[in-house]
Amino acid sequence: MEIYILWVVVFLALSFDFINGFHDTANAIATSVSTRALKPRIAILMAAVMNFLGAITFTGVAKTIGSGVADPAMLVNGVYIVIAALIAAIAWNLITWWFGIPSSSSHALIGSLTGAVIAGAGLGHVNAGGLLDILKALIFSPLLAFGLGFCVMWLLKIIFAKKSPHSVNHRFRMGQVVTAMFQAFSHGTNDAQKAMGIIVFALVAAGVQDTMDVPLWVKISAATAMALGTSVGGWKIIKTMGTKIFKIEPINGFAADMSSALIIMSATLIHLPVSTTHVITSSILGVGSAKRFRAVRWSVAGRILIAWVITIPITVLLAMCTYWVMDLFLAI
Repeated sequence: MEIYILWVVVFLALSFDFINGFHDTANAIATSVSTRALKPRIAILMAAVMNFLGAITFTGVAKTIGSGVADPAMLVNGVYIVIAALIAAIAWNLITWWFGIPSSSSHALIGSLTGAVIAGAGLGHVNAGGLLDILKALIFSPLLAFGLGFCVMWLLKIIFAKKSPHSVNHRFRMGQVVTAMFQAFSHGTNDAQKAMGIIVFALVAAGVQDTMDVPLWVKISAATAMALGTSVGGWKIIKTMGTKIFKIEPINGFAADMSSALIIMSATLIHLPVSTTHVITSSILGVGSAKRFRAVRWSVAGRILIAWVITIPITVLLAMCTYWVMDLFLAI
């Protein structure tokens, strides 16, 4: 019976990865689509390919996810904990996607896994040190992205102040193709690893393997699910990020994509999960502030910020309730 439950975990984890793909497609292509640097279909195809390549390149974040929140080897009912966490995270992702809110899949997964561990094993099984490191990365990365986006845009304004706006936009529209590819690749290096980590968490909890090493089939499966999800596209969130925060021009899109991709890749290299949604949105806000502070629609930014703040506590509670319902019906 245990093997069938593990396949349920794999199915749910890949479903989360697929949803993450179309939920976060906007992260890589919103600015390039809004400035018409790339046609939507080409942008989505490019993002899918680069997400796949990024996903199979690194595994450090997966190991952090798999052991940062709790030690799966110490959880008697770890597989059921993962199932509850994934159900809660998927539910929150679908809710925020439906309303076009660029909420964080990373926050949803971390909050859900924490809540499920608390409900299934008790607060004492939560790895406070590891969880704190993850939360620090999730909190500080958007602030760094805002600052870097502001600085990059400020420098570009100075460098191209005397140039013709038409020629500047033409140059940076071509440059956006490159930064969009870099953006999509960096997204894959960080986000797809979260599904890998949760699968490995379940494998260790079930005693199938003893280490947090990511098997090849897990890497390929998660990368493929992310790429397929990306190919579907998340048009509601693309519209929010690409048009509703402020009117993005090619030079702004270039600055935002480059800044956020650098932050995400840096986090990947030090094995820390970050919210690509938060990083990219913050970078766009930083770029918009440097362009003209009043040009930013801060009311939209405020709505996004509320979603950021409430995601972890809501998913903690949602996962706890999910586990308790499972316990009631399955007698875990």
